Amino acid sequence: MAVGPDGLAASLAWLDPWLAPSFTAWGVPVSQLECWAFVLSLLMVGLNLKVNALAWPLAIISSVLYSLLFARSKLYGEASLQVLFVIISCWGWWQWVRGVGRDQRPLSVRALSPSGRWLALCVSLLLWPALGFLLHHITDSDVPYMDALVTAGSVVGQWLLARKWVDNWPCWLLVNLISMGLFAYKQLWLTVLLYGLFAILSVVGWRAWLRMSQPGPTPAAGG
Repeated sequence: MAVGPDGLAASLAWLDPWLAPSFTAWGVPVSQLECWAFVLSLLMVGLNLKVNALAWPLAIISSVLYSLLFARSKLYGEASLQVLFVIISCWGWWQWVRGVGRDQRPLSVRALSPSGRWLALCVSLLLWPALGFLLHHITDSDVPYMDALVTAGSVVGQWLLARKWVDNWPCWLLVNLISMGLFAYKQLWLTVLLYGLFAILSVVGWRAWLRMSQPGPTPAAGG
C-alpha cells in the first residue's frame, strides 16, 4: 500500500528549519542542509581521486544529510540508497585500510576483466526494475523507475569503488548524468550542480585511476 502525502514525508517535518532557504540559485531557494551535503560530497570525491581513505568518513556524513534531504523531497529510492551508502562506506573504509585481493596483498587500483564488467552490468539491469516496482507500490514517489535506475547504478558503483576497481568511474559518470535530470525535475538545483561537477570529476578520476592501474616500466637489465 502506498504511503500517502501525510505519511513518511510528513513524519520528517522536523527537518523543515534545516530546509529553510540560505540563498537563492536560479530563482530557486537552496537550503542549509543541501549546502552542507554539497560541500562534504565535493571534498569526498576529491579525496577519492587521490585514493585517500579519509574520503569514507566524509561519505558517511554526506550520505546521512542527503538521505534526509531526499526523503523530505519524496525521492525514497535515493534516500534509501544513502542509508545503504553509509553501510557500504563503513565496509569500503575497512577495505581501503585493511582489504586484500585474491593474492592476499593490499588492494590496489586495477581494472575489471570483461566478464567482471558484464557481471556489473547484469546486476544493475536486474536491480533497476526490481527497485522500481518496489518504489512504485510501497511509496508515493512520482518518479519510481528513474529513481530506481540511479539507485541500482549507484549500488554497483559504490561496490566497485570500495574494491578499487577503475570501472567505478564510468559507472558513476552515467549515474551522475541521469541524476542531474532527476534532481532538476525535483528543483534541487544545487544538487544538480553538484552532480554536474561529479560527472566532470568522474572523467578526471577515470583517467587518473587508469594511469595508476598501468604497470610501471620494467627496469632495463643491468640498469
